[in-house]
Amino acid sequence: MTRTDGYLLDNRQSEAGERFDAFAALFDPTTFRHFEALGVGAGWRCWEVGAGGTSVVSWLAKKVGPTGRVVATDIDTSRVAAAARPPVEVRVHDVGTEEPPGEGFDLVHARLVLVHVPDRERALRSMIDALRPGGRLIVEDADPGLQPLACPDEHGPEQQLANRLRQGFRKLLADRGADLSYGRRLPRLLRQAGLQRVEADAYFPVASPACAALESATIRQVRDQLVAADLATDQDVDRHLANVASGRMDLATAPMISAWGRKG
Repeated sequence: MTRTDGYLLDNRQSEAGERFDAFAALFDPTTFRHFEALGVGAGWRCWEVGAGGTSVVSWLAKKVGPTGRVVATDIDTSRVAAAARPPVEVRVHDVGTEEPPGEGFDLVHARLVLVHVPDRERALRSMIDALRPGGRLIVEDADPGLQPLACPDEHGPEQQLANRLRQGFRKLLADRGADLSYGRRLPRLLRQAGLQRVEADAYFPVASPACAALESATIRQVRDQLVAADLATDQDVDRHLANVASGRMDLATAPMISAWGRKG
């Protein structure tokens, strides 16, 4: 991801680890299913873009084995460094401004990254350029514009408050340059970039403990910004966090759209 003064969800904040754990619980099964379908295996050379946490990097490392290579990059590698044992190589890298950390990759993957990168076009081109002929790219990104609600079933004041805070969170993201409708464009963008055999699907989790954990960690992480921007009061945030902790909220995330293709 690209470091800017406006980046909202800093990996160094204490809540970031909770968010990575929730992402792993919610989205790893989908990501790993796609990796399996693409045939990731022994000897593959992989670039994990915006690695953040360790779950995807660790899975790839086991699959590619000692004859493979996994390059894990992020602007803040403090968390993914825990997975930095061969065949994993961790590098500080900004996909939106820097050249790729190598070439000839069999797989390049980014999850919940490009939506936050100001120069998404350059980042996508960089990822494709790093592939070998026949290599696979898979990009997975949220599309909050498709489903903007924390509680799709808004049947009472608790759900109304949750949706109001989700709207505030989306405004904070948009004000910092996030593209809230990026996910739906991925298939077209991959085809326009020259990839072949482009396919896509979406995963939309609703009402799980991981959704609640993600909501709690995210709201705590952006609490000060919500209040400073007059998008919520401290009392609103406290009430919402108590509602989430009660376990009675059917909380959802934005759909994660996965798109993949092959370099000719």
